[in-house]
Amino acid sequence: MSVEQERVRPFDPLLEVAVEVGAPPAAVWELVRDPRRMAEWSPQVRTSELLDGAEEVALGTRFRNVNVEGADLEWTTHGEVVRLEPERVVAFRIEENWAVWSLTLEPTPGGTLLVERREAPDGLSELALDLTDAFMGGQRVFTERLREGMRETLERIRVAAMERTAGRSDG
Repeated sequence: MSVEQERVRPFDPLLEVAVEVGAPPAAVWELVRDPRRMAEWSPQVRTSELLDGAEEVALGTRFRNVNVEGADLEWTTHGEVVRLEPERVVAFRIEENWAVWSLTLEPTPGGTLLVERREAPDGLSELALDLTDAFMGGQRVFTERLREGMRETLERIRVAAMERTAGRSDG
């Protein structure tokens, strides 16, 4: 086995979780279009802020997240919006690990199918792999926590969209 083969560590190149939201895509879009709102939805994101003086989210907008894992681990990541199609998809690439995270909205007869994905088209950086192995329980354990966090994120968005839609129909 070559040195290069020994260094290859398995990870899931695609993580995907979906939820049906009983609200129209426009209502869901208002909740997911801005990466700064991820701190409201994701159990891993503590804070998020736009960089370079940006006040609105557009293609190419950069942002910084402070992330947490458990009570003791905190780290910062930097993202850039790489896809932005109103009421359809917002995607951003994380500089430190090369992952592309996206939220995709698909209209359904009952509202919206909301899909969160983490894709690694270029693999994951050695830094991310090393840190995951050293501090987050390894790839398998951390991947399952990511999936759990994705499910929690989507459920929080689903509940907020339903409340938002109910509030509009009540008034």
